[in-house]
Amino acid sequence: MADATQPLAGFSLAGRVALVTGANGVLGAHFARVLHGAGARLVLAARRPATLAGLADELGALAVPLDVTDPAGIPRAFDAAEVELGVPDILVNNAGIAVTKPFLQQGVEDWDAVLDVDLRGAFLVGQEAARRLVAAKRPGSIVNVASILGERVIAGVAGYTAAKAGLLQLTRQMAVELARHGIRVNALAPGYVATAINAEFFASEAGQAMVRRVPQRRLGRPEDLTGPLLLLASDAGAHMTGATLTVDGGHSIGGI
Repeated sequence: MADATQPLAGFSLAGRVALVTGANGVLGAHFARVLHGAGARLVLAARRPATLAGLADELGALAVPLDVTDPAGIPRAFDAAEVELGVPDILVNNAGIAVTKPFLQQGVEDWDAVLDVDLRGAFLVGQEAARRLVAAKRPGSIVNVASILGERVIAGVAGYTAAKAGLLQLTRQMAVELARHGIRVNALAPGYVATAINAEFFASEAGQAMVRRVPQRRLGRPEDLTGPLLLLASDAGAHMTGATLTVDGGHSIGGI
């Protein structure tokens, strides 16, 4: 537990092992750097581990192949992490994709692809992480990276909004069932942050109009998520579970 006389001590992740999925993306790489900076040893996971080489070298991290849609491959990634660093006691469920098409043009393959990664994948990886923590009789923290679109809608991303809404409810369900094991589960819900997924849209006239409707009049930046992530991952948030931290510049209250 954190020392009350040292208010920042609770944010330290020294001695912790953190696994980040989708670590080759803009947010995943940022989350990895934040956790490393707080003292955690890192496991970087992505379907193509070669894309993690530079980041792994930078952080002295272990890179492992992990397809979150493959139930057979997930235990292998955790096995590799456990052999090298020990049982991960922080999981950042960050892997995610989106397919942008009007609802009437969405195919079942589009729907399945997004739900498989964004919701089913978070379930599978979260369950594996929790099983290992329970077996090791260790507490831990799981952070599911959701979105304000888990509670709002916007045209063209039916699978994404449905998956993120499901992820928020899955977060609450996991929190209730895993609390007895000392495992906290919370969601981080960013607003619009410039990434490869949405860069084209926010360069358009419609995207710029949306930015103007954010009360702070700007897109989010990865560094805006630094403090919220550390709060959820560390002992500073020891009495938080089942919560959703929304970081969106006021967008949720400003309307779309």
